Amino acid sequence: MTPRLNITNGDSAAGTLSEAGVEGKIIPWRDVLHEGPVDASLSLEELSKQRARFIAERRWDDFAHVSGDFAERDRMIKHLDYFDEIVLWFEDDLYDQLQLIQLLDFLARGAARKKTLSLIQVDGYIPPLSAAKLKALDEGRSRVTPEQVDLAQRAWKAFGSDDPSAISRILAEKTSALPYLAAALTRHLEEFPAVGTGLSRSEREALTVIDHGHTTPVAAFLEVAKLQESIFLGDMVFYWYLERLSGKKKNALVTWKNGSPVVAPSAARSRDFVNGELKVTTLGYKVLGGDTDWQSINPEARWLGGVEIRPGASGWRWDPEQRAVVHQGGDVAPQTKPKARKTVQKKRPPRRSK
Repeated sequence: MTPRLNITNGDSAAGTLSEAGVEGKIIPWRDVLHEGPVDASLSLEELSKQRARFIAERRWDDFAHVSGDFAERDRMIKHLDYFDEIVLWFEDDLYDQLQLIQLLDFLARGAARKKTLSLIQVDGYIPPLSAAKLKALDEGRSRVTPEQVDLAQRAWKAFGSDDPSAISRILAEKTSALPYLAAALTRHLEEFPAVGTGLSRSEREALTVIDHGHTTPVAAFLEVAKLQESIFLGDMVFYWYLERLSGKKKNALVTWKNGSPVVAPSAARSRDFVNGELKVTTLGYKVLGGDTDWQSINPEARWLGGVEIRPGASGWRWDPEQRAVVHQGGDVAPQTKPKARKTVQKKRPPRRSK
């Protein structure tokens, strides 16, 4: 009998825990919840299918592969007969904190209610930690408290709803039960189109570092990473940002140096892509300067949690001065749930660049 189940953010952290001799079964959660649709009202199985479709549509993984991985991990946390304790190992950034609140929400309502549920949070990264440090963290792990569960469940519901102001209301409360959550949720809200430019924080930072001379995709990715309070962004997601900014047919804010559009690679990163030279277009400078609103001319929708960011001037915006989301223009329209559809891809999943 394996007495413990350890859950962490991805393969790298899971490998580190295994190499350090952490007791029990170790599984990675893997999902990039800060991108794509997340409907918190769905069951775990339904949400996993929704997430697998999104990941496959982005060409980050084959649908059958990722959905199979998600189904296997979901079975593990739904049937906990072989485990006495569940230990959650997570870091301080947005990627991890979203996974953490999803798991706390689910485990508090499921079979884990009769199990010991423990939490280890790391300010930084798990993979660089020594075996001795990991052992010390393990020995000092704390039981999950009712206050942590309550905050996580309310935060998860808010993140997966179509009203991002619900997140702002949580941020106005005391969130010390989960000390890294407030900063992570604030970083999530900064991904909404900004008042004045229509750019998300990541889009604005990408254009800015390219303008400052970091013109290859790898150089731009690494420079944007330096600007984060806690690094959460993987390279494949960043390259997808570049593709969105490049526009499929017109209104490009960034292109290759020869003017051709940027098309993000799938899991296989080509040398031509990572070493290519990027440039900010004339339109890109206009948007950066606030002369043109990107969201008004960007034809591509984007999901952030439970909110669909639709093309057009109206919708939810991030106000940098108020440090809050505001609704700009028109009534708050109901969100359209993404349709289920079969997606067949042939690429393996990306590695997390953290």
